[in-house]
Amino acid sequence: MQNKINSSDIQTIHHLSHIDLDGYSCQLIMKYTPYKIFNYNSNYGAEVQQKLEMILENISKSSDKALILITDLNLSPDESRWINGEVKRLNDENKNVILALLDHHGSGEESANKYGWYYLDTSRCATKITYDYVKENLEFNEPFWMNQYVNVVNAVDLWKQEEYENFEYGKVCMRLVTETRELNRVMFAQEDGEYKISLLLKATQMLNFENAHIALDEQIHALKKDFFQIDKNDTLDNLATKYVVGLLGKRRDEMTIYYKGYRGFLSYGVGNTSIIGNGFLLAYPEYDFIVDVSYRGAMSLRANNQVNVAQISKEWARGGGHPNAAGGRIIGFKEQYRYDKVKKQIETIINDKEAVAGDLEYKKEV
Repeated sequence: MQNKINSSDIQTIHHLSHIDLDGYSCQLIMKYTPYKIFNYNSNYGAEVQQKLEMILENISKSSDKALILITDLNLSPDESRWINGEVKRLNDENKNVILALLDHHGSGEESANKYGWYYLDTSRCATKITYDYVKENLEFNEPFWMNQYVNVVNAVDLWKQEEYENFEYGKVCMRLVTETRELNRVMFAQEDGEYKISLLLKATQMLNFENAHIALDEQIHALKKDFFQIDKNDTLDNLATKYVVGLLGKRRDEMTIYYKGYRGFLSYGVGNTSIIGNGFLLAYPEYDFIVDVSYRGAMSLRANNQVNVAQISKEWARGGGHPNAAGGRIIGFKEQYRYDKVKKQIETIINDKEAVAGDLEYKKEV
């Protein structure tokens, strides 16, 4: 494999990977290396550069020798040129940064032909490429099941139906990722990644069961509940709601907004506002309202008799609803893949509205 590196040149790994089975499996492999690892995940499009910008910002704040590892994502020529220049800039500033991209999508051929850090092999899935790369280049405490699991991912990702057992098991593992939507991956990127990887790790323990694909299929619901359960058993919805409310609570300082003296909480793409929003307001009564904004700018507000959110919705987005439950759509909202950019955008909008809006109705009419 080209671009061989010296493992002593690495202290921290910033690992950006795709949001499918192959992408998360690359990150599962990296759990068994001794380095300090920060995981990031992205789909294609503008999200890739936003996540890479986040990695560059984090490296700039640290003195560690760093590896930027990109797996199961191909970069366009423009993206490749940009990240190549950014890494060069960091190294010119006396940072110690290594860049490596491991991928199997043929659409990356132009970049792979130009840059030594861009490794392309269309004959193997990214998980298998990463597995071989780690064994060759990095310190690796390989578990006994790893090779078998890598073959499972390779079979389903390259659609090798002739490898029946691996292929069928891989299909169920794909559902472990694609149907795992309880956590929002923008708001809770770290926790969402840990959730998916923990489920895949549980799946590795069932590889040699009789009719393993059926056994795993029948255990999916229980595996999900096990991740969220803290004390007593409950439905998956209730367990996940409690877990999400707890995550929101831990990030109150970062996600608090103010409007006309009222304290609000801004979430992004969490959804299920009736349950989660009301649960949050009951758990944290110091908040007057909570607003969840969708990726396309749809806005859902909830209150608990502290402020009329129908009036807020009207002022922000010409929306409406009830005093404790309202909604609307923010015209001109731009989808983001980082919460800090979402909050900045929303605060700009509401500060402008606050400057021109009339007096807010202070009390819910009884």
